Amino acid sequence: MPLIHSMALVPYVENPLPALSKLHNSSAQFRFANRDIRLAQDWKKLGVAAVVWDAAVVTCMYLELGGVELKGRRVIELGAGTGLVGIVAALMGAHVIITDREPALDFLSANVKTNLPADCRGSAVVSELSWGEGLERFPPGGFDLVLGADIVYLEDTFAPLLRTLEHLCSDTTAVLLACKIRYERDTAFLGMLRQRFRVEEVHYDKQRDIHVYKAQKLPPREDL
Repeated sequence: MPLIHSMALVPYVENPLPALSKLHNSSAQFRFANRDIRLAQDWKKLGVAAVVWDAAVVTCMYLELGGVELKGRRVIELGAGTGLVGIVAALMGAHVIITDREPALDFLSANVKTNLPADCRGSAVVSELSWGEGLERFPPGGFDLVLGADIVYLEDTFAPLLRTLEHLCSDTTAVLLACKIRYERDTAFLGMLRQRFRVEEVHYDKQRDIHVYKAQKLPPREDL
């Protein structure tokens, strides 16, 4: 899939391939956590940050399968885009910080507000997070679960993404990353991750070609 070669908020020219036409729709509808979810999309304005990718859908399916505990847990989503994964986590009882880069926040906030009932809105907060920057605003090791759907694709972001994961995770934090393995560099990122985290594949959606990996921090190595 040769689409994603630039930063997440760069708009793209209309692609004539029929398989990609759903990305150019102004909205996308789903049903998760026993609720209908309708998300605005804006490919022309915000590019890949403003459309729902298959990895987000597969992540939500995995959450519904009960792969991780959500009720009452402290959760943060990285590179949230339209907010689907964070919204579903909040609907399933988690306390979620839903993050993306600053240009996407108004769009993201509107989707969150539209799709969370009033009694659930306190469970989700939208916050700016550019990986590797301003991490002191987030409690070190302060989360039970870190979620990322289709955020592994741009080599320049790998090092700051790893720094971010290391900051957010304690020894008991679980990280769920859902992605396609498109290029050799994607496999290289998993290799980088395995130097600092214990990584296992916990789910594979064959139809959408999406892998879900669960990672947990390795204990610090003692110098011999």
